[in-house]
Amino acid sequence: MIKIAPSILSADLADLAGEISRIESADFVHVDVMDGSYVPNITFGQGMVKTLSRLTDKPLDVHLMIERPEHHLESFMEAGASIITVHPDATRHLHRQLGRIKELGGLAGVALNPSDPSVMIENVLDLADLVLIMTVNPGFGGQDFIEGQTTKIAEVAELVAASGRNIMIEVDGGVNSKTAEKVRRAGADVLVAGTYIFRAEDAEAAIRTLRG
Repeated sequence: MIKIAPSILSADLADLAGEISRIESADFVHVDVMDGSYVPNITFGQGMVKTLSRLTDKPLDVHLMIERPEHHLESFMEAGASIITVHPDATRHLHRQLGRIKELGGLAGVALNPSDPSVMIENVLDLADLVLIMTVNPGFGGQDFIEGQTTKIAEVAELVAASGRNIMIEVDGGVNSKTAEKVRRAGADVLVAGTYIFRAEDAEAAIRTLRG
């Protein structure tokens, strides 16, 4: 079944507990961590993850859009992360960092930006539990879906199938009622959505629509 990970980036942070209560049927809570260096924006840190871990029992899906993530893996796991995803070009030793996440007890994710070819993750599929395909350029919420990325989703799905491992394929960026069907058909099984869910009058109905 398709899993849904609402992105807290688009939630009303003045009522975080209330916003969490609106997404009871979601599978994960997605946390976009940005450092103002790897991407232009600055968002959350370990404190937000710790707060969310007190508000929900759902797995916290932490996407590190930061330089040198290896300096922060342990602190994010201690704060309550269940999944930590890093970018290949943000660290010199991707294989080592994915292994470290697993050593710390988390699920290890690797992310691909729109300009990154799918082959970038081919040699770490032995460690990856999740591949996150960005269908917008990372850094801001509410962007439009980049249509050409559906081909990459299908390519990654083929690589995952060939690996023989149970690896989640997650898609983040411009996911809504119109684009969800495309990415599901291409091979995605986890959909991240912020604006579409949290700006909806009925967040649970939005989640059902994305599941298809």
